[in-house]
Amino acid sequence: MGEPGKARRFAARLAALLAAALLATALAGCAGGGGTEAGEGTLRVGVRSDIVGFGFYNEGTGKYYGLEIDIAEELAERMGYADVELVTVTPDSRKDALLNGEVDCLVACYSVSSSREENFDFSPAYYTDASVIMVEDSSLITDVSQLAGRTIGIMSGSNAGPTLAIKLNELGVIGENVIENTDEGTQYEGVYVKKIPSYKELSDALEAGAVDAACMDASITQTYLDELRSILPTEIAEQSYGVATQKGSELSGRVAETVQGMLDDGTIAALIDKWD
Repeated sequence: MGEPGKARRFAARLAALLAAALLATALAGCAGGGGTEAGEGTLRVGVRSDIVGFGFYNEGTGKYYGLEIDIAEELAERMGYADVELVTVTPDSRKDALLNGEVDCLVACYSVSSSREENFDFSPAYYTDASVIMVEDSSLITDVSQLAGRTIGIMSGSNAGPTLAIKLNELGVIGENVIENTDEGTQYEGVYVKKIPSYKELSDALEAGAVDAACMDASITQTYLDELRSILPTEIAEQSYGVATQKGSELSGRVAETVQGMLDDGTIAALIDKWD
């Protein structure tokens, strides 16, 4: 395990790297700008379509299902909107969709983090999860320490990369230096973290051996976990999902207040039980 001072320096380097990437995205998106004023009409909500239990689009029925779908619909109703439009977003597209005003808010397994709060407002957390690492049993990997020299896959656009690296550094699996960082992935001292466009492709890459392990939120692993796969015993980091809105928008306060009301009266707890 690294010394506290080294761990702090390593975390600071990663935070700076992530902040620079997010700033570039924000500057690119602001030109399209402009949020939607709260009120009558349609609330456009960015949701996931590929996570069973949270946001899943059934092509057979043409409908979305899951915890976040129910939260989005309840949110729109309580805020007085006549209708809600569900817009599929991905980890790569959701930031720009909100920055550019293509959606009014995100209810899309979007975890709250200090770097994201620089660009967006968040409601109180409606769900708390933890990032975990999934492996094929055939790999014979049973402990995080065995990932040294391996390739770990993450979802491109997710918050898993920096938190994973910090944890691996704390455990002594990787060193302090970032050797190379590209759009395809990051080479650390001891581990390569590969970015993959979708969770389905990440799961396929794990099965094919293109990556030795996959890091994602525990709730998401339930879509891809089977009898031939296991979750390693070490949790990477806690993640809290919140409803994201444009920074400083008039909608932010109303969304936060409405979500807090849904927490206070037990609505969200009941919905979590429904989809658990």
